[in-house]
Amino acid sequence: MASTEDKPANKENTSSWKDSFYNPRTGEVLGRTASSWALILLFYLVFYCFLAGMFALTMWVLLLTLDDNVPRYRDRVPSPGLVIRPNSLDIHFNKSDPQKYLQYVQHLESFLQRYNDTEQEKNLDCPRGDYFMQDDTEDEAKKACRFKRGSLSLCSGLSDTNFGYSEGRPCVLLKMNRIIGLKPRGDPYINCTVKRENPIQMIYYPSEGRIDKMYFPYYGKKAHEDYVQPLVAVKLLLTKEDYNKELPIECRVEGSDLRNNDERDKFLGRVTFRIKVVD
Repeated sequence: MASTEDKPANKENTSSWKDSFYNPRTGEVLGRTASSWALILLFYLVFYCFLAGMFALTMWVLLLTLDDNVPRYRDRVPSPGLVIRPNSLDIHFNKSDPQKYLQYVQHLESFLQRYNDTEQEKNLDCPRGDYFMQDDTEDEAKKACRFKRGSLSLCSGLSDTNFGYSEGRPCVLLKMNRIIGLKPRGDPYINCTVKRENPIQMIYYPSEGRIDKMYFPYYGKKAHEDYVQPLVAVKLLLTKEDYNKELPIECRVEGSDLRNNDERDKFLGRVTFRIKVVD
């Protein structure tokens, strides 16, 4: 049992511990008076308001240097990538089963909605063979050149709503990514090859897979709202000998100064996909 001499000491320790939170004699809370707490809170309020103001000022100055239509730095993307539609690098389907290729047909039809005549009539019928240069006026919306899906012929989905998938001769669509201000030199076109000894026949739409210069340059999403990328459709004329085999096909942008052989980027100016049609 604790002695009577220990009891005052314990009581004094308990009182000292409580006083560290609130001292009723001096009115201090956690060692500070009310005026001291008010001063330190005021200091931190002013300090953090100053920091917030400095941050807002620097952000405002930074935004003044930016253009709403054109990125400030564009040197990291000198050449466009090549994209395939339907959006798959492995196209496998049974031509006798509509459910197996339905997803590809639906994707192509949905993608081509912006290329319908009703959408493209509001765009301009531009002269072919030349860049479509426009005044560099920020407040003026840029005009877009017309690209109707009918120019894709048998791969337009108009005469053949199955895009050739039901007959085992599928269509794939190719487009280049948008790059603001891009003006490719030469006469760019798409060329596809199958990576095997025996080639397969292909038909390109438009003719020879040409990409007309009138669709360049691109002025940005905000300024060029009605712009659509030019497309090249490739119809693969597969035969029975090609069925039930996985065919690797590589497509490249040729005939211009656009890069298509960068080993660090397999999609820069080219794309490789595989297709297998089951009979």
